[in-house]
Amino acid sequence: MSEPGFWEDAQNSAKVVIHLKGLKSTVEPWEAAFKKYQELGDFAEILKADDEELIRGINKDIQSLLGQVEKLEFKTLFSAEFDRNSAILSINAGAGGTESCDWANMLFRLYCRFAENHGFVAKTIDALPGEEAGIKNVTLLIDGEYAYGYLKAERGVHRLVRISPFDANKRRHTSFASVDVIPEVPDDIDLELDEKDLRIDVYRSKGAGGQSVNTTDSAVRITHIPSGIVAQCQNERSQYQNKQMALKILKARIYEREREKKEQELLKQVAGPKRKIEWGSQIRSYILHPYNMVKDHRTGLETGDAARVLDGAIDEFIEAYLRKKVTEVP
Repeated sequence: MSEPGFWEDAQNSAKVVIHLKGLKSTVEPWEAAFKKYQELGDFAEILKADDEELIRGINKDIQSLLGQVEKLEFKTLFSAEFDRNSAILSINAGAGGTESCDWANMLFRLYCRFAENHGFVAKTIDALPGEEAGIKNVTLLIDGEYAYGYLKAERGVHRLVRISPFDANKRRHTSFASVDVIPEVPDDIDLELDEKDLRIDVYRSKGAGGQSVNTTDSAVRITHIPSGIVAQCQNERSQYQNKQMALKILKARIYEREREKKEQELLKQVAGPKRKIEWGSQIRSYILHPYNMVKDHRTGLETGDAARVLDGAIDEFIEAYLRKKVTEVP
């Protein structure tokens, strides 16, 4: 940064500043924790057995330091290429009509509350409401540092068991919804999209109307013809903004698909072919009847406080999954 002419290239200097900020946010907390550790060590050397008040104070500081170090240690689980990035999260209702649409809407609320709890910003990019209630599908941009690192653990099928509020006979129903999470990729990522490979459709926004909702044909759907991957956006204020956001999502989905293909090829070479995860193989079950329980089938972690989990408290499930992934041997 001290080199002559560094600030003349605004685009490059901005990247370096962001990189520096990321490095500082990693290094400085560890340096502060180590400094505190050294201070506590110095105090411990001059302690006397009858300094009860000082001993209590040091013990309190030690517990505080342990908490800080545990949080820092947890951050080391975010070591993949895009873990620090924002996330693009999509929820799709499964078979089951209104029941599944309502379950997708419950998951939508869960992830919005999770984002709020972590200081992330959740922005709805595209949504298709259910015919009677809930949503058929929704795409969110969850903006914040490490949003993808956290939320990549949520990718998969989520299962709900409850007494249906839509069933006059009060019978128990099982609903499914799938969650897909990809990282928001930088604009300068090495991926070129050929214009002739894109089909761009413009349609009327499905908003409820009103002054703040598009009433013109401003919603945009872009299809990448060679792969069949589709991205759409209808919640921005203009057709141009919807197109730019749809392109961003399309680029992220194509890049993620290519990355997964390379990863699968590597896994085949190392460990042979693996069973494909199908729609019925859920990663987590949320049971609200005849008892309350949320269980993650990948880690075995479970809790009886289903209401708290549905209010966005999924950190323990995410941490258990990430720690398990670190210990797994391909």
